[in-house]
Amino acid sequence: MEIGFVGLGKMGYHMVEHLLDKGHRVLVYNRSPEKTRKISRERGAIPAESYEDLISKLKTPRIIWLMVPHSSVEEIVGLLSGLMKPGDLLVDGGNSNYRETRRRAIELGAKGIHFMDAGVSGGLAAAKTGYCIMAGGPEEQFRRAEPAIRDMCIPGGYGHFGPAGAGHYVKMIHNAIEYGMMQAIGEGLDLIRNGPFPDTDLLKLTDLWNHGSIIRSFLMEMVHLGLKQHPDLADIDGYVPNSGEGRWAVEDAKEYGVDIPVIEESLRVRLASDKVKTFASKAVAVMRDEFGGHGVAKK
Repeated sequence: MEIGFVGLGKMGYHMVEHLLDKGHRVLVYNRSPEKTRKISRERGAIPAESYEDLISKLKTPRIIWLMVPHSSVEEIVGLLSGLMKPGDLLVDGGNSNYRETRRRAIELGAKGIHFMDAGVSGGLAAAKTGYCIMAGGPEEQFRRAEPAIRDMCIPGGYGHFGPAGAGHYVKMIHNAIEYGMMQAIGEGLDLIRNGPFPDTDLLKLTDLWNHGSIIRSFLMEMVHLGLKQHPDLADIDGYVPNSGEGRWAVEDAKEYGVDIPVIEESLRVRLASDKVKTFASKAVAVMRDEFGGHGVAKK
């Protein structure tokens, strides 16, 4: 199938590679043209020099996938919706707030433009294995985009979860769960590091825990890699940024009367990590860097 793709960042670039590997015709636009030229030259994507150029090169009805930061979505949706035609489909694959997604679906629907949301997970490792995608929006539009979604994902790694906003909602909860899981791993290592057996080899232990233990996991693999890259986490500052999804989940839990103390506490720790430095927060920081390439603050 043919699809337009806007945004060639850490995830978007590799998502386009998956599409090209499966034989899709992909037209790409990125604000900084170097990545557009690179993927066009090396992988056969069709370059666009502007949003107008992208629109003009796509056959109608068009499908355009956005893979841009949350802070840029409103601007780009506004630009594209002024160029798109009734029957076109716009997909937001970023980490947008589901309330904004529902509003955008209504606004675009008034123009006859279809809108879908797609929460994307998998981190840097998914460049090779394929992504996990949680979609929301009209069922018929999901089916229309499904060949591309399927080919960007690991086998069994995608699904449709309801109307506009549902995909971003379950991705928000996914990220909030991630907060709690990472914090639990970090706190456990902190207790070992500062408990009665401080000489415990954490590199050896985290590797062992990934061989048959109940807590083996992708995140445990990431903290093991982080300990390998940063011995004893000695060079790590311990600051952990808050990207938004955890905070949104805590706000929603209060609105709907759901008690989520683990996630709420993990958010509180992150918000305080610019001042309170612990071994646990260092561990969380290196996990984020290993799976998502977010970078870490150094001492």
